[in-house]
Amino acid sequence: ITSNVMLRSPILKKDITVPRSFPLERIRNIGIIAHIDAGKTTVTERMLFYTGRTYKIGQVDEGTAVMEWMEQERKRGITITAAATTCYWRNHRINIIDTPGHVDFTAEVERSLRVLDGGIVIFDAVAGVEAQSETVWRQADKYGVPRICFINKMERIGADFDRTIAMIEERLQAEALPIQLPLGSEDSFKGVIDLIENRAWSFSGGPDAEPEEIGIPESEQAKCIEFRQAIIETLAEIDDHILAAYLDGESIDASELKLAMRKATLANRIVPVLCGSALTNRGIQLLLDAVVNYLPSPIDMPPVRAIDTRQGDVVTREAKDEAPFTALAFKVVTDPFMGRLVYLRVYSGRVKSGAQIYN
Repeated sequence: ITSNVMLRSPILKKDITVPRSFPLERIRNIGIIAHIDAGKTTVTERMLFYTGRTYKIGQVDEGTAVMEWMEQERKRGITITAAATTCYWRNHRINIIDTPGHVDFTAEVERSLRVLDGGIVIFDAVAGVEAQSETVWRQADKYGVPRICFINKMERIGADFDRTIAMIEERLQAEALPIQLPLGSEDSFKGVIDLIENRAWSFSGGPDAEPEEIGIPESEQAKCIEFRQAIIETLAEIDDHILAAYLDGESIDASELKLAMRKATLANRIVPVLCGSALTNRGIQLLLDAVVNYLPSPIDMPPVRAIDTRQGDVVTREAKDEAPFTALAFKVVTDPFMGRLVYLRVYSGRVKSGAQIYN
């Protein structure tokens, strides 16, 4: 998603085809979008840490966040320009764009959404749906970007998971489908309940600690049954296989639910909702699992329409390596060491280092 191509470079004399290290079905091109201060960059920094991309967690408040590389960003603690990076999780390659949340930099969000396959929308568990949340949601609707929601900051005083869900449904007119429930809230928040797997996970809060599976508390079991039944009933309205199993009274296992959930998410029929606390390192590994399970790969997206530069005709291009090269230049930056860099989203074909391409 972020091949940096210098348009003035010479043509390579020898055609070298590099074998693809990751098949297209195991690639995710995603963006992190939200209102300012919802915790986008903090979530991204934790994702980079848990995928092994970084060995130390970057902190926004300390000015050490990897994704905030501009001096003004580090000084103010906000994202000004969209930053891109790549990480790996469960044998999948995840290309991430961390976008600004401030309304003054909305253009950065829109140009990023134009080239994304999927998105993670972050909400503050205390503030819920905020003004810029509505703006970025409408932008994602405009480009038909499938998305999942992550209700962040569950450790804060005033955090309210159910209220945020209601706000998503009411203000964004979305079919929000919680696939997790929080274990506790505010100071007592310690983990999440996975409604698909019917398992509970506790997080100690330490960055290096692994999630610990625990039994679902008795006080939460009735609510879990209610919410899991709501998931099945919602998916039964969309997926014929789930509907048949539901009407026959058959048990539906987690793999069937995940497959139906993925299809419904890709069709923008539902929006899976997760929760956690990026600052205290809770729920990020499960969020990465959801990216792999529910967000689209390039081959899940419809073929793009493009202009044939030789004929001037409108053509369609499928996401195939052997197809003619088609890309969209969505961002231009000036690097003090490399000069002008053009960020491309490659939709079909290949581009090689040092090649000249016609814009």
